[in-house]
Formats: sequence, C-alpha cells, structure tokens
Amino acid sequence: MIIYNVTVSVEESIKQDWLIWMQDVHIPEVMATGVFLKSQINRVIVQGDSDNTFAIAYTCESMKDLHLYQVKFAAELQQKHVARYGEKAVAFRTLMEVIQEF
Repeated sequence: MIIYNVTVSVEESIKQDWLIWMQDVHIPEVMATGVFLKSQINRVIVQGDSDNTFAIAYTCESMKDLHLYQVKFAAELQQKHVARYGEKAVAFRTLMEVIQEF
C-alpha cells in the first residue's frame, strides 16, 4: 500500500472555508478518480503552532496506481485548489509505503 500525503498550511482567515471545501468538494473529487481506497484528513499537532496545518492521507494499492493519479488527475485537481486559495494554503506532498499494519 502507498500513502500519498498532502500537508497543507492554511491561513487562519480561510481555515473554516478551506476545511469545508476540502471535505465537501476536493477530497470527494480526488476519491471519485477511483485510484484511492481511502482518505483521511488530520490536523498536525505542533506545540506553539497555530493549529492551521493539516495532513490529508490518501491510500492506494501501488505506485502504479499513484502514477496513474499523477498523470491523469493531479494537475487539474491541484490547480482548482490553487485557484481557490492561492498562497493562503500552501501544500507539499510526501509518499510513504506501508510495510506492515498491526
């Protein structure tokens, strides 16, 4: 299993709108691609942080599936996010491979 993690730092002024949009629009659109098996949105907890950093974890079966998402869907979906929030929501992406679940 592969976890495609998108960490987003969100300005306070848009936090509530961003959370609603992610839950009601963006994450459902990503899941509708059929590539990912599940997703979750998490708040990153860092002492002294503003509580405005979130990590969205999307799980897929393989790197081949992730590559399909990146080639066919990622650019358009990421552009929608940038068009709506610009520099008020800055994202970076990481990949993780699940070795074993307990």
